[in-house]
Amino acid sequence: MLTARTIDRIVTLALDEDAPWGDLTSETLIPADAVATADLVAREDGVFAGGEVFAAAFRLTDPAIEVGLHVADGGRFIAGRRLATVTGPARGVLTAERIGLNFAQRMSGIATLTARYVDAIAGTGARIVDTRKTTPLLRAFERHAVAAGGGHNHRFSLSDAVMAKDNHLGVLTATGADLTDALREAIARLPHTAHVEVEVDRVDQIEAVVAAGIGTIMLDNFTVDQLREGVATVAGRARIEASGGVSLDTVRQIAETGVDVISVGALTHSARALDLGLDLRIDLGR
Repeated sequence: MLTARTIDRIVTLALDEDAPWGDLTSETLIPADAVATADLVAREDGVFAGGEVFAAAFRLTDPAIEVGLHVADGGRFIAGRRLATVTGPARGVLTAERIGLNFAQRMSGIATLTARYVDAIAGTGARIVDTRKTTPLLRAFERHAVAAGGGHNHRFSLSDAVMAKDNHLGVLTATGADLTDALREAIARLPHTAHVEVEVDRVDQIEAVVAAGIGTIMLDNFTVDQLREGVATVAGRARIEASGGVSLDTVRQIAETGVDVISVGALTHSARALDLGLDLRIDLGR
């Protein structure tokens, strides 16, 4: 998902937003021939993500700037670790600094939170996945950060798979149609083979959905006891996803019920930006 084209497009928009008519401060105060060297340094422990995005902020500002990455995406680090080094014209370094940091802090924060969830369920057989609760236009960046943290990506967009949630089912059965038959007929109309997932919010809905031959059933906002009952009811006939009510305090218990997938919206909608800083040195003459 995180292609060079996507990186350049989004980072360019961010740079244009931040300096639509240039960086007035740097152009006024910083000599044109000043050269800067800056280190991206961790102020706290974490998992790195967004190295190529960070580098793009400087490259797109001034192609003369060079960025060396010292930690790969997915790499764990402790406070004080140097993550990257930036060298080049000081004006460009200062202009790109905030955009580069914003992306690296955001993406590393997501990767770090994801890693905590992944670590919490180690050995259970379940896997952590993200959701579509992402920042508009930044989904590719945020989903990449989830993967860097050891998580997995759910469907990227509405075009990728069929996921019938409660409102879809309400419309589908509004005429009183049998749920199993309605799902079978709808799936038969698909123009190509696609993965189909259906959400249920009660145990008594499970059998009708599984009988339609869907690939994944989502158990939404089930208690731990209800999840165990749901796993027993499905009995291996479909993949089981648990969603809703997931936190670092509950995720281990949820994983131990035997579900296959645990989706966590908080990975992208509630991750705290990691504290990273750019420590800069100026050389006034080449």
